Amino acid sequence: MIRNHRIRAFFFLTIATLCWGLNANFSKLAVGEISPMQVVTLRWLGVVLLLLLFARARIRRDWPLLRGHLPFLALMGGCGFTLFNALFYVAGHHTSAINIGILQGAIPIFVLIGGLLAFAQPVRAIQALGVTITLVGVVIVATGGSLQTLSTFSINRGDLYMLVACLFYAAYSLGLSKSPKASPIALFAVMAFVAWLVSLPLVAIETWLQGWQAPTARGWLIVALITILPSLLAQLCFIHGVKLIGPARAGPFFNLVPVFASILAVLILHEVFELYHALSLLLVLGGIWLSEIGKHRPTD
Repeated sequence: MIRNHRIRAFFFLTIATLCWGLNANFSKLAVGEISPMQVVTLRWLGVVLLLLLFARARIRRDWPLLRGHLPFLALMGGCGFTLFNALFYVAGHHTSAINIGILQGAIPIFVLIGGLLAFAQPVRAIQALGVTITLVGVVIVATGGSLQTLSTFSINRGDLYMLVACLFYAAYSLGLSKSPKASPIALFAVMAFVAWLVSLPLVAIETWLQGWQAPTARGWLIVALITILPSLLAQLCFIHGVKLIGPARAGPFFNLVPVFASILAVLILHEVFELYHALSLLLVLGGIWLSEIGKHRPTD
């Protein structure tokens, strides 16, 4: 039974990271088509409407349980969905894609440290080695395999935004293990609704500062795809995965995101697949494997 849980968790987490890798391509396609805060607001509004349309029975069934945890769920939705997305998109205006790729790999480190500090979850040496190896893979794919590029890495305002975004998502990941025992869809629906509410002031501030520019037809299509794949499908898969194996073991899967983003860029944006892409993929997968076998588990 435990082995089946791991297989299911790995499947859900891989689908989630694949969708998030695809989201990196959507973000690039969205430039000039729809503003960053419009994407944040419309994606969560779309998720809420879809869940109300197709999952309202489950939401109604679990509402008595969820109602007693509204402050916690509001914090989760605001941190893990709205603030992470908002900081991620704003960081792109102040720092390079190389920096964002490297700093996003800090999420599993923050998860492990947070688990140790908040829940006294032990971190074994082989787990730390696994996370380190996955980070090496992230650095390789983010820098294009160039040591010269890595040597020019510097901290700026955008880097700080991205680090704070990673902290928010790590906190969200840790919080999932303490979420109420409701169905993942109902749990997600409440957090998505909060995410949409929290995004409204952000899009209002963006409009006040920059003016309102309506999304183009292509922008509407992009936000629809973002709503269905990285916003809805990926989040549900991630919630399932964390519930099955916990946040510490799910954390290293975040490092698949830049790898999938690179592979999908070849297919969607017709970018060239280089040797360093293959090397980074091997390192990330190897690091996840080391982190998994290093976790102390009961006998299967």
